[in-house]
Amino acid sequence: MGPLPKRKISKGRRNRRRAHDSIGVPKLVECSNCHAKMMPHRVCPTCGYYKGRQVIEIEEI
Repeated sequence: MGPLPKRKISKGRRNRRRAHDSIGVPKLVECSNCHAKMMPHRVCPTCGYYKGRQVIEIEEI
């Protein structure tokens, strides 16, 4: 049998420890080609460009 805690951790102490675990708002940057908002370090879903060159073909609707 392994070691066990000597006392129960209170709800307040537990919740203070978890204060930084929440998911924040996603950061958005502007695409250098079409100037649409997109997630950083990803291919632009609007135009298909990444780092100034076209990576994927986007079908026109």
